[in-house]
Amino acid sequence: MKVRRLLRVAAASAAALALTGCATGLPSSTEQLRVVATTGIIADLASHVAGDAAQVQPLVPKGADPHSYEPTLRDVRSIVYADVALTNYQMLEEHRLITTVDANLPKTSINAAVAENAVKHGANVIPLVEDVHLDTVWLGLRVHGTADSRGADRSSEVRLRMTGASVPEGASAHTFLTRSLGQTDVLFDTTDGFGPEDLVSLPPAAHTHVSWAFSKPGVYRLRFSAGLATRAEDSREQRLASGDFAVVVGKDPATIPEMKGRRVVDAGHADITVDADAGRFALAVDKKGGGLEYLDPAETAVSVTNSAWRDIPRGASFLGPAGTPTYLLPQAVLGKHVHGEIDPHMWLSADNAIAYVKVIRDVFSRADPANAETYRANAAKYIDQLDQLDAEVRREIDAIPKHRRHIVTAHDAYRYFADAYGLSIAGFASPYPGAEPSAADRRRLGDTIRNLDIPAVFLEPMGRSPALTDAAAAEGAEVCTLYSDTFDNHVSSYIELMRTNARTLKGCLAP
Repeated sequence: MKVRRLLRVAAASAAALALTGCATGLPSSTEQLRVVATTGIIADLASHVAGDAAQVQPLVPKGADPHSYEPTLRDVRSIVYADVALTNYQMLEEHRLITTVDANLPKTSINAAVAENAVKHGANVIPLVEDVHLDTVWLGLRVHGTADSRGADRSSEVRLRMTGASVPEGASAHTFLTRSLGQTDVLFDTTDGFGPEDLVSLPPAAHTHVSWAFSKPGVYRLRFSAGLATRAEDSREQRLASGDFAVVVGKDPATIPEMKGRRVVDAGHADITVDADAGRFALAVDKKGGGLEYLDPAETAVSVTNSAWRDIPRGASFLGPAGTPTYLLPQAVLGKHVHGEIDPHMWLSADNAIAYVKVIRDVFSRADPANAETYRANAAKYIDQLDQLDAEVRREIDAIPKHRRHIVTAHDAYRYFADAYGLSIAGFASPYPGAEPSAADRRRLGDTIRNLDIPAVFLEPMGRSPALTDAAAAEGAEVCTLYSDTFDNHVSSYIELMRTNARTLKGCLAP
């Protein structure tokens, strides 16, 4: 999340450009169209549209997770020579992969975000759901808005900095990221001053999960600033905003005179937010009935109640000696995960895959007009196959009794499949890959399997989820395999992926 870490990809890109020279632009009439696609699934869809008229190269290899895959110099070389780049986006891919595509694709080439453009062709969109169960406030960081009026795009980043703090005498505040294996990255620390390294970088319209620790009760006033870098590697920034946030720790805000009249936020989801369009800070909180409400920081107080009082865990020596009490707001979802508002796994509905194909058809026809008729014919033929696939998947799922159409998975990646084919998402071990379920999550998982008499749970082929497999073993449930966003040596096409998933669900859930 630090700027110095983000710059490494830019340096690698520059080195690769020096090695490969300049790209030659769009193909001549005798050349095949050169296409890179971030994921194997998009590459497979594109290959069916391309036929013999184009070469399609996936960047994320088989078995790799697009959420975390970082580009190599070989990937940069492929991008430099591409006439077309196809990304899913909706923040599916690791942001460094997206910025590498955007930075190295020739200006004459076409850069298409397939999922976002698929909506124009009737793709169904499902909002990303975060169902957290905490007895304290969950305090994250957010960028609201796209800042496109300021020249921003998806390769831009907003840099949030803590620039000052007023804390109780002898107290400290820390903001940190807890990774899935327990490692911690300290983001903000009031004990060591405030410098350029005290920052978190996020893409526009994204938010992330962090942990907070406050060493003593009292009022903490935290000052933040935000700047926009239209390119992640750019050291120059447009100033966006600055703002102060009041955090009341271990005390009732109603008893503190300077907090009188402020709205108190002491539970649920809240984010320290910079509005990149309006140029101001806000506290984003969950609104009853759905959505977010943006509150003026000068009129609100975040309350960290005494239920957050706990001992410092081992491995967190930057907070103090292990076993020393502190006020701790866990990030609820462990592991680094920056995401947007839309579930990006749109292809897990055949109807949405058809919309993807239509986007790819139009992009190829624009990039290579001489072969436009070929692309249209190939797309029409493949869409017929996808219509047949859709009907086949429905037949398989319809064979499962309705009371057994509950799926429990390692991660929350199957909402489009469930919505399209009449299944229910009964539970998951963690919302995202790399996230570590809490003890409460583990208990809830076992209760769900037992209460719904679920015969099988589902794990991705390359995935590990001890929480899921342990719960399944305890309740006597089978562990079966479902595919989501990558291929392996057994499944190497989109049609195979969907067909395999449907047959697996029928085989594992039907009596």
